[in-house]
Amino acid sequence: MNACALMIPILLTAAVASAQIPGPAAVPTQDAGVARAVLLDKPQVRVLRVEIQAGATRKMHTHDDVRFHLFLPITGSIEFTKGTEKTAAVPGQVFYMDKGTLHGFHNTGPSVAMAFEVFIRDGASTAENMNEIDALALAMAFASMPPPAPLDMTKKKD
Repeated sequence: MNACALMIPILLTAAVASAQIPGPAAVPTQDAGVARAVLLDKPQVRVLRVEIQAGATRKMHTHDDVRFHLFLPITGSIEFTKGTEKTAAVPGQVFYMDKGTLHGFHNTGPSVAMAFEVFIRDGASTAENMNEIDALALAMAFASMPPPAPLDMTKKKD
């Protein structure tokens, strides 16, 4: 199965992400002001929630132990750098990186910014693993959805 087919269910996450992100507390990384919480860690997929304090930077780095990697901004103002290209990342946007792609990010806003990072590891293309990846995507999508607005029961049906 190709990378695009793997990404489709995961990309649904970006469309419904919000500031209400449940899960474990984030722990500091080697970069000051950047913390992460491991939401899922399986042999085929790893998902992190990254919290970036105002003005903090995740230094340029690569991931050589994955097939590909997704970066999904959730809240705040993030400048995302891939190679030499800098982009003002918008919540709901998705950045795709193949194995070994040099990248980093910086919080340009006045408050904490958050993002999901999804790492699809080598060997994640079997049908058995796809069920877990699909389940992960749906779980992230539902967990990230804002609560629905209350129904207006005063309106009459047409």
